[in-house]
Amino acid sequence: MEFTHPSVVDGINAGASWADPEMDPTRIDWPARQAAAAIPFEVIDGRPVKPGPSTGIRYGRNELGHWGEQRCADAVVIATAGDLRWLLMVERADGHGWALPGGYVDPGEHPVDAAIRELREETGLIVDRDSDYQLLLPSRIVPDPRASDEAWMVTTPAAFDLGDFPQGALYLPEVTGADDAKRARWMLADSFESLTLSLRMYGGEVFAAHRDLLSGLLG
Repeated sequence: MEFTHPSVVDGINAGASWADPEMDPTRIDWPARQAAAAIPFEVIDGRPVKPGPSTGIRYGRNELGHWGEQRCADAVVIATAGDLRWLLMVERADGHGWALPGGYVDPGEHPVDAAIRELREETGLIVDRDSDYQLLLPSRIVPDPRASDEAWMVTTPAAFDLGDFPQGALYLPEVTGADDAKRARWMLADSFESLTLSLRMYGGEVFAAHRDLLSGLLG
């Protein structure tokens, strides 16, 4: 199957930074992109091949603007309040559900710095790299519903722990959805099940690309 969503072409025509203007992937300098990739991938007959299971769309970019791997970073922000664990989530403006704050890693940008920047842009929350940052988790391919076998997402999650708020959840830092996020909220997340139940209160569900990541982290 071959498919590229019309929005990608619209992005190219508008000069959007997220959309590769090249329509023919065989004209791309793949050795350079392969050398910079977080997860190795093959190029066959001048066309990239997503590592792992097929998406069902062998050719084209589906809804993603780039060819090959797109590097992203996500912020996993945890706090404890009232003896319960809370996770910061954002509702995506594109209708794909609730996700971790995150986005593209700019050229030359460290994933932790990208996660901090995206967190600030999408929620207004500013974290301290020296005291709040805990761990850079391994890069992974995410099962993004917008991906194809020639355009896929790789994220490097960065974990931040804001510590304990003994006065309760009402004293968690204020957050507000902005940029690509419609809303930002602290969600009860003692387990993946409790997170999904919390999201149902907002009529939402976990973004498909983050389900495996969060179920593994939260248990």
